[in-house]
Amino acid sequence: MHLFDVYPLLNIEPVSASGCTVIDAQGVVYLDLYGGHAVISIGHCHPHYVARMERQLRKIGFYSNSVQNSLQRELAHKLGVLSGYPDYALFLCNSGAEANENAFKLAAYKTGKSKVLSFSKAFHGRTAGAVACTDKPSIRSPFSLGSDSVTFVPLNDIGAVEAALATQSYAAVIIEGIQGVAGIITPEDKFMQELRLLCTRTGTPLILDEIQSGYGRTGAFFAHQLAGIQADLITVAKGMGNGFPVGGVLISPDFVPVHGQLGATFGGNHLACTAALAVLEVIEQESLMENAKIIGNYLFEQLSFMPHAVSGLRGRGLMMGFEALPEYATLKHDLLYKERCFTGASGSNTIRLLPPMCLTMAEAKQFITSVHKIINE
Repeated sequence: MHLFDVYPLLNIEPVSASGCTVIDAQGVVYLDLYGGHAVISIGHCHPHYVARMERQLRKIGFYSNSVQNSLQRELAHKLGVLSGYPDYALFLCNSGAEANENAFKLAAYKTGKSKVLSFSKAFHGRTAGAVACTDKPSIRSPFSLGSDSVTFVPLNDIGAVEAALATQSYAAVIIEGIQGVAGIITPEDKFMQELRLLCTRTGTPLILDEIQSGYGRTGAFFAHQLAGIQADLITVAKGMGNGFPVGGVLISPDFVPVHGQLGATFGGNHLACTAALAVLEVIEQESLMENAKIIGNYLFEQLSFMPHAVSGLRGRGLMMGFEALPEYATLKHDLLYKERCFTGASGSNTIRLLPPMCLTMAEAKQFITSVHKIINE
């Protein structure tokens, strides 16, 4: 048997890692400014994370959701406190796409409606419902929801949202706290505030997809909190487990649970909860949200001094994007193969920075030095 060839792969195999560095099979050391699609939140192989997982693995790794699991309650309490949503409930699953699917179900159960309002360039996952709400037809199969189930409107166009919701036919509106795959596109604060008011007025649940932009990466626990709003349903994954598969939905008290309504065999298993608890503990103990803000501001400032090479600088905290100007079109390639630095991409010339939140000032300066070196060459 061979692997189903759906991933274009770099010819690099990481075999060990620590903090914000990755070492490949040839012993080459890389600075990680991408965190494996924003998954590594507290740093590779964090000692507290590793120790907690090792201890749990020696006790019990898994049992089904038909029995008590106090780790789930501990996680829900800590997540509620740190996220600023202490009165919400938590449903645990395994991935971001699965979190979004369950959020859609909850909204549809509550409203009795089936349509979803999404936004241009949105990305919400690859399962049937999530990919239908993703503005990328090339990854949508005939099995996905029909085109009449989802409406896309331009981001930051409150008039288009108002016209759609006036039809009273939508189960939910879903929006990313910051659009990640689109290239780090931040919704305007005023738009988010008006969107919240519209959803409240029309009785339409507002789903905030914080799968990439959540868990402290922007300097706030969730990106939407920077606009001063609350959501009805918040979906999380990626940085939640620092590499261990775990996802969840934070659910407003307005939603009443019904036995059997949702379910996930592996959701909230002992190891997943342990990983998620370790992440929250490190975020709190090491003030990683504040670090994301400080280091993010430094990177933003330094990159803004390079208008001859980069443009469209945007983002918040350690979730940042910019375009390399045409004469520096190989910047991402050169950063990886000449300066040994992982970054992300979106389209042909957008570079995305999504490093672990433990990125140090020295490492940030190393990255800026590498960018200068490539530009000067």
